[in-house]
Amino acid sequence: MNKPASLDEIPVKNTIAGHYGRFVHGSKSTLAFWEITAGSDSPIHQHPHEQIMYVAEGSFEMNLDGRKYLLKQYDTLVIPPNTPHGGRALADCKIIDSFSPAREDYRF
Repeated sequence: MNKPASLDEIPVKNTIAGHYGRFVHGSKSTLAFWEITAGSDSPIHQHPHEQIMYVAEGSFEMNLDGRKYLLKQYDTLVIPPNTPHGGRALADCKIIDSFSPAREDYRF
């Protein structure tokens, strides 16, 4: 049985330079709470998960399948499975990502 947890109780994990995440895992999805330092890059990559991105604070330039998008506070973006994407934090960011199915690689 799950119990409620404050975000502050979830350990922070540094996944790549400048990317600090807290992860909540269900059996079929993962919710990621990111704090990303300005100037940090997320290299172009792809994965089998559908990803929905929400920018809570800051701005992020996203390259999605060869198209560039400037995402700012309150913007959302759906990233389909197996679609190349990556980007750069233009300012300090707080981003929430939803992944389905669950990101087993973030259960570390």
